[in-house]
Amino acid sequence: MSSRSFRTTAITGAVVATVLGAGTILVAWGPDQGGAGGAARLSIADPYIPLPAGGAMAAGYLTVRNAGGEDELVKVSSPGASSVTMHRSTETSMESAGPLAVPAGGALELARGGTHLMIMGWSKQPALGDVLELDLTFARSGTIAVRVPVKPLTYRPGQQDSGN
Repeated sequence: MSSRSFRTTAITGAVVATVLGAGTILVAWGPDQGGAGGAARLSIADPYIPLPAGGAMAAGYLTVRNAGGEDELVKVSSPGASSVTMHRSTETSMESAGPLAVPAGGALELARGGTHLMIMGWSKQPALGDVLELDLTFARSGTIAVRVPVKPLTYRPGQQDSGN
């Protein structure tokens, strides 16, 4: 075998090995490592309930962050309330909503003036500083229990919180 023939064979072998190695890495990464088809990786941020202004009904807000594949919030319940439902505010009304999409690599925001939770039939009248457990049930990720504090009516996430 000539040295030129050997070099050509060696280079061809190196190229084939590189291509096969890259293919193996792509197959190993696969769809389960994120993206729309992979497992969701959920976390909950900024949960709060504004102190209800005297009544048995309150709104709940939070953000579901997703670092993985898509999921859906299908149900919310609480051991401290008889009913928790998902709602959406429009310009003229409030309507029932759900299931709510949690996009791959994105977030579901339950916020004032938009999609939110309605909490009814409290087992005890909420007071400032109380904490209510909400059980968020997702289509793919199962149930996540979240401790949600009751905050002042004017509270907004990210603002200075004077200990309440």
